Amino acid sequence: MDEQRKKLAELLRGSDNVVFFGGAGVSTASNIPDFRSANGLFHQKLHRTLSPEEMVSRTFYERYPEDFFDFYRKHLVYPEAKPNDCHLALAKLEQMGKLKAVVTQNIDGLHQKAGSKVVYELHGSVLRNFCTHCHKFYGVDAILEADGVPRCECGGVIKPDVVLYEESLDDSVINKAVTAIAKADTLIIGGTSLIVYPAAGLIRYYRGRKLVLINKSVTQADSYAQLVIHDDIASVMKEAVDALG
Repeated sequence: MDEQRKKLAELLRGSDNVVFFGGAGVSTASNIPDFRSANGLFHQKLHRTLSPEEMVSRTFYERYPEDFFDFYRKHLVYPEAKPNDCHLALAKLEQMGKLKAVVTQNIDGLHQKAGSKVVYELHGSVLRNFCTHCHKFYGVDAILEADGVPRCECGGVIKPDVVLYEESLDDSVINKAVTAIAKADTLIIGGTSLIVYPAAGLIRYYRGRKLVLINKSVTQADSYAQLVIHDDIASVMKEAVDALG
């Protein structure tokens, strides 16, 4: 184990209120790419190039629902994905009584699938879907198996319970995440470039002195962290948590 991973293991060993804040990089080892990798999509109907952000905006969902759901199925839903070593290490850390919460920007549900119990999903989940008319709940199959726009038996559109661009985050989820971060003695930020707001702004609520950043590339918060690791988060978390016994 290299020195950085040893330091992370030591920080975890001396902590009893760890919070993990994660982004898309947490799930790449589960073969879920960042949807922004689908850059420069040419939309023939509109005769212009659209960004992924535009394709998952509230405006696009309302104006071009068929195109929205086509993009959504291809780039945001991965039903065969399995938890990787980072998800599993965090679930193990929670079982040890050290990790108190996972705050995630991801919508894949893999933290829960790995066994984590306290997960605050800032952007919702592809696994939850509801009728916009009668509010009946649907699983992910209702989206994947639909031809075109998914419809409820009442005729309403079945909308994914995910936060689209131009929509607000859920106040209840935000408040719980803020409370967890504010109480943490150790905050680990992983797999995120910290450029998506308002979610990225949550780290300002951390008041502790053990801030850890694990990301393959440099982030804007690197200079504030006590430990920065530019490496694969799945292997880093697995090795550090395994070292705790």
